[in-house]
Amino acid sequence: MTATAGHPAERRRVGVIGLGMASAPHAQSLIDLRDRVEVAGGFSPSAERRAGFAARFGLPVVDSLDALLDDPDLSAILLLTPPDTHAELVARCAAAGKHVLLEKPLDATPAGARAVVAAMEGAGLTLGVMLQHRFRASVERLAGLMRDGTLGRPLSAAVAVRWWRDAAYYGQPGRGMKARDGGGVLLTQAIHTLDVFVGLLGLPDRVAGFAATSALRRIDTEDTVAAALRYGDGMLATIDATTAAYPGYPERIEIAGTGGSAVLTGDRLEVQLVGGDRIEVGRDGATLGGGADPMAFSHLHHRAVLSDFLDALDEGRPPRVDGREALKVHRLIEAILRASDGGTSVEVGTG
Repeated sequence: MTATAGHPAERRRVGVIGLGMASAPHAQSLIDLRDRVEVAGGFSPSAERRAGFAARFGLPVVDSLDALLDDPDLSAILLLTPPDTHAELVARCAAAGKHVLLEKPLDATPAGARAVVAAMEGAGLTLGVMLQHRFRASVERLAGLMRDGTLGRPLSAAVAVRWWRDAAYYGQPGRGMKARDGGGVLLTQAIHTLDVFVGLLGLPDRVAGFAATSALRRIDTEDTVAAALRYGDGMLATIDATTAAYPGYPERIEIAGTGGSAVLTGDRLEVQLVGGDRIEVGRDGATLGGGADPMAFSHLHHRAVLSDFLDALDEGRPPRVDGREALKVHRLIEAILRASDGGTSVEVGTG
């Protein structure tokens, strides 16, 4: 194979740990990028899941975790297991000298999230996090407009994630429970939109908020949240997040600035500038996983994250969303839940 466009001649050998629902867009991305990656194997403790993964995607599987971690030619792991396993499994990957592309969130707990980042940094290895909404063309365009000052100084912003998850979704063992997922709508569903929001505007200084569990579910995490944010420069913002809004609607971010306003609705960006110019990017209509089927979206943004992760390894740089970057949205979520628990506004942590 001949090296092109800065890519090395040899493919990277990778493994996949976790073959549940979330593995599909990753597997499709690996197949698309087969000129750059060789899949050494996928592992799940479930023989049924291993067989299903191999049959569906035509990719190899292995019958033990050590078969991947002990492979001296394997350089990276795609870790797609439930959040409560992340800290332990990332520590094992780090000890084995493997780079990691991790399915969000970093971990089920704030302490675990920090431990994940510390383990990879301590081992001098690369950690990428699957927060793929930053790779949407609409988001990238808006980020550019924010950087070049087209929208001016931000004055006000609002986030709305009004999604729906049905009884079958929450009927899966551990789904929506702190012991497995660590959190509800904020950490499990809205994290993608909140990550985009933080990438665009940074973290606030203080937050106030309320989090509750609706009468629809028997879960111990929140499925309805309302929060208010205050930034150091005086900007105010709101967050409205739920999985109780049938049938599910496109997530939305609105930003009002001195130079104009921007609205991200799903994968569509609409900008109205003060001088009269309009900018439109993306498409209308899709909820992109906001309805009863959480996998109702294209794998193309997963592929973009994987491609960036491979580029980062080849070029010796951090991925666009590395562990430190992913910790920012975790700090925001942690602050909102602390504010709700304490019934007061709280400072957003920096560690």
